[in-house]
Amino acid sequence: MNNERAFLPVFPAIAAVFCAGALLAFVLAHQRDPHVFLSSASRPQATAGFSKASDNSLGLEVFAKPRPLPNVSFADAAGRTTDLAAFRGKVVLLNLWATWCVPCRKEMPALDRLQRMLGGKEFTVLPVSVDRAGVPLVRRFYRELGLESLPIYVDPSNRITERLLVPGLPTSFLIDREGRAFALKIGPADWDDPQMLGFIRDHLPQRGGGVKEARR
Repeated sequence: MNNERAFLPVFPAIAAVFCAGALLAFVLAHQRDPHVFLSSASRPQATAGFSKASDNSLGLEVFAKPRPLPNVSFADAAGRTTDLAAFRGKVVLLNLWATWCVPCRKEMPALDRLQRMLGGKEFTVLPVSVDRAGVPLVRRFYRELGLESLPIYVDPSNRITERLLVPGLPTSFLIDREGRAFALKIGPADWDDPQMLGFIRDHLPQRGGGVKEARR
């Protein structure tokens, strides 16, 4: 009995050491990788198998050569199934988000303004919500924030984040007219910033049929 009583006070000490170690690991992880604090959508992995490319001043990861993407599917506001292939011929900003994701909520108005300014035959913002509640919840969210230009797309199954190996929300892919990713953004961005608008415009078709050389 005396041995048991002597052993009992050891437990608080062990717990304190464990908590201190966990806190230290958490802080070090944040210092190494700020994406740890993003709202996680799946296991942290290299997004879509991409190795990190050169970063520009916009915080984008711009790839030296466009990378192919899986032809992921999702549903539109009417419940009809569609996929990335349906948008071939346009430059697309594929944005994966959710209403419960705080960084997502903050960047959605900028995406709405981007769609209003550049959306059309050559470019579109493609926001795909992974909320389980689907379209009704997204509609309410759009009304709440006054989003008027963004279309509604959903994937309540969240398979899209699994197929693209997305490490957290929001994650955005800039996709060329052939369906290949040429840039990646993990985390929120100022999508209607003048420099960002210029970068996107550089990838849109010009009157002569070509595409400007992208700024790095």
